[in-house]
Amino acid sequence: MDLMSKLGVLADAAKYDVSCSSSGSGRENKPGGIGNGARSGICHSWSADGRCISLLKILMTNNCIYDCEYCANRRSNDIKRVFLTPEELVALTIQFYRRNYIEGLFLSSGIIGSPDHTTELLIKIAKLLRIRENFNGYIHMKGIPGTDTVLLKELGRYVDRLSVNMELPSEQSLQLLAPQKTRTAILTPMKFIHEQFTERREEKRLVKYMQPFIPAGQTTQMIVGASKEHDRHILKLSEALYQKVALKRVYYSAYVPVMTGKNLPAIKQPPLLRENRLYQADWLLRYYHFSADEILPEQHPDFDLEVDPKTNWALQNWRVFPIEINKAEYEMLLRVPGIGIQSARRIIRTRRFIPLSYDSLCRTGVVLKRARHFITCGGHYYGLGLDNPDRIKKSLISSKYQKMFRQMSLFEGQA
Repeated sequence: MDLMSKLGVLADAAKYDVSCSSSGSGRENKPGGIGNGARSGICHSWSADGRCISLLKILMTNNCIYDCEYCANRRSNDIKRVFLTPEELVALTIQFYRRNYIEGLFLSSGIIGSPDHTTELLIKIAKLLRIRENFNGYIHMKGIPGTDTVLLKELGRYVDRLSVNMELPSEQSLQLLAPQKTRTAILTPMKFIHEQFTERREEKRLVKYMQPFIPAGQTTQMIVGASKEHDRHILKLSEALYQKVALKRVYYSAYVPVMTGKNLPAIKQPPLLRENRLYQADWLLRYYHFSADEILPEQHPDFDLEVDPKTNWALQNWRVFPIEINKAEYEMLLRVPGIGIQSARRIIRTRRFIPLSYDSLCRTGVVLKRARHFITCGGHYYGLGLDNPDRIKKSLISSKYQKMFRQMSLFEGQA
């Protein structure tokens, strides 16, 4: 196959890996070099359907020694196998950058030979880009479970971000759908990467000029819907990963039924609405001071697909409402549906000088259509009454949202 034919196959095969990002690094350009990774983001182009296409997102190979039941690249699947050599990948990256197609590289791979051998090839690509080509752009590569820590440490010296994909949220699911992988093999490199990142950050305080170790941190991906875990289980796992290995992001990927298997769910379309609810809940974990137990208690282990997780929490805890907008603490303001981080900060700043009225709240960015049911302004209540949360829920599900909900539900219809 010629190079462009290989590119077509491997770029298409990479679309199922969503743990792809293109910002968070502070890597600066150097004299004589090309490319620059900025903390503010390096995205420069978006496709018609909203995808960022600033990174060359590709697999090194779709060959794989593993036989994961859900994966299109599994060993037993009869597909055309393609491999890009390190020199070919480096040439593609530099050529695409010079043509202003991309500003960075997201490189994943099937496992060829062994995790160590695959990682050695990834290291070779990263070194060729950084040292020979003097490429200072963004590089995101895979930390492969089972790889020797010496190799992971070497790879981390040249890339901006590593991702070790969790893929399935429990040991039982791994045994059922990916028996060659174990939870321990996945968590071990995550912990090692976190330790190295923390160690290098502490050393940098003492030594000014020190080579960074994955300055953009690490991420992971979990497939949603391929196994039977409740949403609560997935969210609790994400919470633990944020706390214990300081992940930058957990990416959730609705299971795409590209393969058939006796242990795979019989669905026609990916559970996209469930994926969306997980991202919303993940945002609450990282920025709104919620815990997984609050968002999804044991008695309600799955999301209500009709309303977002924050609104669902407020309706389930309606006895703490309404809160007085001129007196509530910042943390409590964040728990009001329709009040975001920026609007909560504006409320705190504004009320130091003047009491807030219902009308003046509009200027702080509050979405009053939702917030009015859970707040009072100067003692006045403008909602439908918190004695009937079901009535409030119905009012919050607008005709526009109901239409979207029906469309997504039809799109995700089960076989």
